[in-house]
Amino acid sequence: MKSPLRPVAVLVAGLLLLAACQPSASGSSSESQATAPSGDELTGDIQVSGSSTVLPISNYVFEAFTAMHPNVTGFVDGPGTTDGFELFCNDETDISDASRAIKEEEIAACEENGVEWVELKVGIDGLSVITSAQNTAIDCLSFLDLYALIGPESQGFDSWSDANGLAAELEAAIGSDFGESHAPYPDEVLTITAPGEESGTFDSFVELVIQTIADEREQDRTTRPDYQASGDDNVIIEGVAGTADAPYTLGWVGFAYAIENTDRVTLVPVDGGDGCTPANPETISSAEYPIARYLYIYPNLAHAAAEPAVEAFVDFYLSDDGIAYVTEADYIDLAEADLEASRAAWENR
Repeated sequence: MKSPLRPVAVLVAGLLLLAACQPSASGSSSESQATAPSGDELTGDIQVSGSSTVLPISNYVFEAFTAMHPNVTGFVDGPGTTDGFELFCNDETDISDASRAIKEEEIAACEENGVEWVELKVGIDGLSVITSAQNTAIDCLSFLDLYALIGPESQGFDSWSDANGLAAELEAAIGSDFGESHAPYPDEVLTITAPGEESGTFDSFVELVIQTIADEREQDRTTRPDYQASGDDNVIIEGVAGTADAPYTLGWVGFAYAIENTDRVTLVPVDGGDGCTPANPETISSAEYPIARYLYIYPNLAHAAAEPAVEAFVDFYLSDDGIAYVTEADYIDLAEADLEASRAAWENR
């Protein structure tokens, strides 16, 4: 089993090759190409923080970039999209990774602190609903099922079967617009490990799966609070992997973390109203999979203007060489039009 965050040693051969090459200039301005230092002349510090989902991509890009420019220092970390935007809008980081678009209140915080930014899509992810690989009783879950098991009205449900009554009520009230119910559920202990509120993966799940049903039910747009929450996707994988004595687990993570751990967790097909659809590169790219979302980076424009290393890093990120790390990290490439739109947004900043 490999991890989305591979040890640096695994990348050494590839990085040595990259060190001999200059990054592609795709998406960079002619001015930055003319003035930015190259090779060992480039110095500076790059601070990237935010989404744990985008973290594997940015980590790959940073390792490759600093192999070409060894005098550049910095860090990439992933406390979560919300926490990352808080740092970014406080002018404490250069680039914010995000697994959702910036919210109005975050825009206001950035404006208050004079932080100007540009939104750049870099890839596509499919939120993956997962259970233990040992749980063979669950072969599909609809939005209706997920609301019944994880939504705001399921607080206190200790077993899967506790949600049977709510699922029947939902089906009677809203029909199959959100997929068919797969109740009755197993009469087994329900153990949920999933992202917490600091995570863009939490926000995306609520927005895509929970919100519309919650609105119809006049409930809060959130999940039940009584589960094991973590901003660390590896911790979520550990929790959902379960044990032989407790395999009836449930959670969700980004596709890269799920697909890298299929010996421990099963990706459950999801029915958003058009039938059960598995998460894979084809269904995510085509938007057939109902829980797909864009992944973003947000560079601070003032920092990019003042720090050639930050500008050059974003140039490289959007180049053919840099953007290739999206699929290396097991996420999905943008459509060509979306990638060119990101490059144009950066060039025209």
